[in-house]
Amino acid sequence: MKIWCMITDGRAAQDRETWINRLMDGIAAGANMIQIREKDLAARELLDLTRLAVALAGDLPVVVNTRADVAIAAGAAGVHLPADSVAPSRWKTIDPGFLVGVSCHTLFELRAAEREGADYAIFGPVFAPQSKVSTLTPRGVGGLRSAVRTVRIPVLAIGGITHDNAQACFEAGAQGVAAITMFGRRL
Repeated sequence: MKIWCMITDGRAAQDRETWINRLMDGIAAGANMIQIREKDLAARELLDLTRLAVALAGDLPVVVNTRADVAIAAGAAGVHLPADSVAPSRWKTIDPGFLVGVSCHTLFELRAAEREGADYAIFGPVFAPQSKVSTLTPRGVGGLRSAVRTVRIPVLAIGGITHDNAQACFEAGAQGVAAITMFGRRL
């Protein structure tokens, strides 16, 4: 099954109603995994928002960026960590079914994420990101193909993912794509 991971855009603090509508639009458009990326929210606000997202997502897995405590308290499926974070296996001691993903930008980080017990990795940027300015050079489809071949865990492509280039990511071996901007219409 292809993974279409919608990443929230960090705007919940400004306009919660629009954020909820965008989440629902993303689910309607075919997102089958939700990553809550709301860095500007206080813990309590993030917890409330994550609980709401879990309820709205139904059976779809919801993961929370960096805040495993919030994910656990909200009943989310898991957490998504930066590459230099606590080893994913540490979270598995709390709940073996807790989903742990890791953001990776290099093959070294991918191998470390797998070795440390990650369930999946998000790799990129594959293309130039549309939602932010990045200092990282896009890895391209060839770089993604090398990344996928480096590890046995599922790899999701990120960075400039659109409806037009998502298929190239799947053809390179990615098990999924993760994006902020592409979830406005049906996949």
